[in-house]
Amino acid sequence: MRIKFNSSLMKILGASLLLILTGCSTLSSLNPFASKPSTRNQPAALTEVKQTATVRTVWSERVGKADQYTFAPAVVGSDVFTAAADGTITRINAATGRSVWNINAGTKLTAGVGSDGDTIIVAGEKGVVLAFDGNGKQRWKAQASSEVLSTPAVGQGVVVVRSLDNRVVALDAETGARKWFLQRTAPALTLRTSPGITIVNSTAFVGLAGGRLLAVALNNGAPRWEVAVGDPRGTTELERIADISGSPVVSGRDVCAVAYQGRVACFDAASGTPRWAKALSSDVGVAVDERFVYASDERGGLSAFARDGGTSIWRNTQLANRRLSTPISSSRLVAVGDYQGYIHFFSKEDGSLAARISTDGSPILAAPVSSGANFIFQTQSGTLVAIAAE
Repeated sequence: MRIKFNSSLMKILGASLLLILTGCSTLSSLNPFASKPSTRNQPAALTEVKQTATVRTVWSERVGKADQYTFAPAVVGSDVFTAAADGTITRINAATGRSVWNINAGTKLTAGVGSDGDTIIVAGEKGVVLAFDGNGKQRWKAQASSEVLSTPAVGQGVVVVRSLDNRVVALDAETGARKWFLQRTAPALTLRTSPGITIVNSTAFVGLAGGRLLAVALNNGAPRWEVAVGDPRGTTELERIADISGSPVVSGRDVCAVAYQGRVACFDAASGTPRWAKALSSDVGVAVDERFVYASDERGGLSAFARDGGTSIWRNTQLANRRLSTPISSSRLVAVGDYQGYIHFFSKEDGSLAARISTDGSPILAAPVSSGANFIFQTQSGTLVAIAAE
């Protein structure tokens, strides 16, 4: 988890933190009775899994490192689009893992990739937004108001981008011309993560810092509704961080989301009317299927809630403090990645651990996606892997 400060507060807290850390280090080294570091938050050791499901790697491809950013793959039709920090953008056949084309954006990247198959969008350093066509040819370049960490969304001929100053802008997918923008106040402290944007039909569902979920009309940016998923609470700015985590998920008439130091909740997608909400803190997104809503919490627990009413179905804590990714579900399993590049599979019915498979040993921070029967994960070291689970 990373925290972003506004500029003035950063200077004050930075100096104070340096003094505090320096003092603690000095006192600790001089104090023979200083306590040993706490093991309370140590990642759980992995134990042997009694395999009740069969998992295998279908293909694996190197697509470029993420460095300190998070790049999520995008599946459109039969292709997977990926981006990397060094500017690499790759189009891969989802069935075979073979590269269709590979280009360099000409600048280091901070977010991506968003695509509808015809338009590929990434964000670069200093808030530059770049568009490419389906063949990898650059179409246009635009400028956001500040750094972009959230994956841009593409749909209905519109590109929607959220920058770190909580400004949301819509650009024409063909020309890059600005269609509309809206601004929300940015909290003093936010997670340095990427609240996502989901476009469904004529609406963009936007996760915002401060725990707000916003639905806007795609054609003109008019707010349809706005609700709180996480309400900032507490006496300090750290305690009041309550940002939306991951991308909102729209399924049927529901839109579901989760917030750090907030709740996991589902709302009516048309009106924003709450359906249910449960207290939960997460810095990654949710997964939704016909029956359940799944959420990985900040302590490494994986929970399933009944989609109809939010009743807690099960919670598995075997992966405590292993920094789990956004979950993804299939017909009978739900999967998450962890900080060592392992992918864990659980029974959807009771939450029991059913299988495990390794990747390249680096963290899996990006939300996984599915293509046909395969799960697709992208690691921080730049491995894109397709996993079949039966």
